[in-house]
Amino acid sequence: MVASVEAWLLVPPFACGMIAVVFSSARDLASRLCATIASVDDNVGRLLDYLDESGLSENTIVIYSSDQGFFLGEHGWYDKRFMYEPALRMPFIVRWPGQATAGTRDQHLVQNIDFGPTFLDIAGVEIPEAMQGESLVPILKGESPIDWRDSIYYEYFELTTHHVAHHYGVRTDRYKLIHFPATDEWEFYDLVMDGDELNNIYEDAASADSIAELKSELVRLRTYYDVPGSDH
Repeated sequence: MVASVEAWLLVPPFACGMIAVVFSSARDLASRLCATIASVDDNVGRLLDYLDESGLSENTIVIYSSDQGFFLGEHGWYDKRFMYEPALRMPFIVRWPGQATAGTRDQHLVQNIDFGPTFLDIAGVEIPEAMQGESLVPILKGESPIDWRDSIYYEYFELTTHHVAHHYGVRTDRYKLIHFPATDEWEFYDLVMDGDELNNIYEDAASADSIAELKSELVRLRTYYDVPGSDH
């Protein structure tokens, strides 16, 4: 985490379709993003109010999410793509009257590949076997499936416009292991002791057993998801 916003590097313009949006500084970028979030929050509230006032709320499921999180200076970055927590984590907020208990927060590891199976399950449609995710319906109803995943897999492939190196990794409820194959570099973080991921403890002897377990899990996940190059 950087100490102050003034320490951030100036950011280049974003290309939005055919329009280049130029930010004068990282502070400008952060303030505009926060303003956008506030506007979204206001208008989600307007939508929920309309459903309540129209008598539709009891028969409507509302789900709010996004594609990824976003760096606002953490690790000296803006944008997303890297597997660090500010970009990896994403919102998933559900209002499902009569099924999901309001005000609860679940700790199961879920991914955006679960969205499709969840929507199909809610609609009573059979989930194709080819879909890799799992339905979140049991979790939304407050259940705790005994066979739920203990880890998630992430991979970023592109090394062009955004200049983010190809990397992949595995995250559990406590640990994260990241591999950069082009340079064969590894990063390992204890998310309980180091939630901001500032101390790479891959070389620490005390972490050897946990790293070995996550490397085995990484191989299993790459095979399970049939990832290209999953033989290494």
